[in-house]
Amino acid sequence: MVGLSAGERQFIYGGIAQDLRSDGRQRLQFRPISVQTGVIPQANGSARATMGATDVIASIKAELGKPAPLRPDKGKVSIFIDCSPTAAPVFEGRGGEELSAELSVGLQRCLLGGKSGAGAGIDLSSLIVVEGKVCWDLYIDGLVISSDGNLLDALAAAIKAALSNTGIPKVSVSVGASGEDQPEVDVSDEEFMQFDTSGVPVVVTLTKVGRHYIVDATLEEESQMSSAVSVSVNRHGRVCGLIKRGGTGLDPSVVLDMVSVAKHASETLIAVLDSEIASAEAIDDDDAI
Repeated sequence: MVGLSAGERQFIYGGIAQDLRSDGRQRLQFRPISVQTGVIPQANGSARATMGATDVIASIKAELGKPAPLRPDKGKVSIFIDCSPTAAPVFEGRGGEELSAELSVGLQRCLLGGKSGAGAGIDLSSLIVVEGKVCWDLYIDGLVISSDGNLLDALAAAIKAALSNTGIPKVSVSVGASGEDQPEVDVSDEEFMQFDTSGVPVVVTLTKVGRHYIVDATLEEESQMSSAVSVSVNRHGRVCGLIKRGGTGLDPSVVLDMVSVAKHASETLIAVLDSEIASAEAIDDDDAI
């Protein structure tokens, strides 16, 4: 928890009301964002993202598995987040476990859509090798290194960058397997397919402080929030998921307005992320030469 004096709280409220936050930003302005890709060599893909003083890493591991019986035409994606106890004192013990679980569930809802997979930002059908028999299972692990607010958005940005860095081995399927037989597959060590990230959304969290809402809230600003709405939006402006936090209820008209603002703010975030990912990949390519 962030302990603030009455004067500090009033300073935060007053600044946001006047569209001038404590760090000099406007209400809908993000902190500086930077991205590094390929930070974990043993993973199929990885990235590190910072938003201000919030620092996170995401890694992708791909393994062959079997599709779920009710979804034979789709692969599987699992997301697990770990909050390092060194990132913040509140992460020690149960506090870290509860926040890790909350972030994991939040990212699942924002990136993978409903239980049926409808609205998923990640195309699960692209992970199928043989329908009903063989698919790719993607294990996405996130690590919070340093926390200064807006963890969900930062982790989603790192996951999007890590997916763009992910190479999935090409698979050859032996001919002749039929019926209940599990086909034999040969996984290439040399040829890889790049993961299509065109539909992967970003997450924009609008945090309500007083009568106004802000993007990319710091830890101090989050401590004064009444509620927050996280909206995942892809580059076509399509809303892929939405979650609400905080105990204060919101009028439906306010939620609709927040979604509209989040869609507008997502354009800026996607443009910055695209630029950062392209620069990071160019550096990786130079290092590989």
